[in-house]
Amino acid sequence: MIRDTHIDDADAVAAIWNPFIRDTTVTFWPSERSTAEVAEIIGQRQRDGHAHVVAQREGEIIGFGTYSQFRGGLGYARSVEHTVYLAAAARGTGLGRALLEHLEDHARAAGRRLMIGGITGSNSGSLRFHDRMGYSEWGRVPAAGWKFGQFHDLVFMGKDLLA
Repeated sequence: MIRDTHIDDADAVAAIWNPFIRDTTVTFWPSERSTAEVAEIIGQRQRDGHAHVVAQREGEIIGFGTYSQFRGGLGYARSVEHTVYLAAAARGTGLGRALLEHLEDHARAAGRRLMIGGITGSNSGSLRFHDRMGYSEWGRVPAAGWKFGQFHDLVFMGKDLLA
């Protein structure tokens, strides 16, 4: 089941997100997010009219997805950047597809046109996933991110939600 995230889900969302922050280059964020930080992100996304959703199985949160405006300023109001994270047990089950489709539907209904993913260049699984979901590579920024003592490319993959 996919539903809107509640503020009291912040601890479960942080528990899914923080291993990616701590142990991988999937995100360039340097330190784990506190429950309070995650609660603020959830609230801000929802106040801005953007989606923040969780996936539940048997009452347990096993994934989340969100999007926000791609860049600041009114000229970018119809372009959004998404994020999807899954607990280890939920990977390979089709849940990532379901979360991303839910985000796309929400964005489309909210009048957004472009959905963009910023993906670490070495994250071949995410690059393949986005390709299967109909996203195209729109750009690569060499050495854009720094983590674990080295630079990493950032690949932008996008999809026109109105096409």
